[in-house]
Amino acid sequence: MSELVLTPCFERAFRRLVGKDPALQAQIETALRRLAEDTNDPRLKTHHLSGHLKGLHASRVGYDCRIVFAKQKHPKTKAETLLLINIGTHEEVY
Repeated sequence: MSELVLTPCFERAFRRLVGKDPALQAQIETALRRLAEDTNDPRLKTHHLSGHLKGLHASRVGYDCRIVFAKQKHPKTKAETLLLINIGTHEEVY
């Protein structure tokens, strides 16, 4: 199971999204739980990004909601951590 590390940008975007649509919170929490358990869960449709986001990954929460993250190794434990960078619609995060 991977550790999730939230950036301030991700936290702000999460609050904004949930403020607009409170029902989305449960979907996001489910997606984050799945992401921590297995980044390759087919329901997340995780994929590599290119262009100015090269080196990052994205997963789907719903039809038009994406989570952008980076995979990293913890410096001491060498365990995989997921740095959550942004969340929002396709247009907002790309």
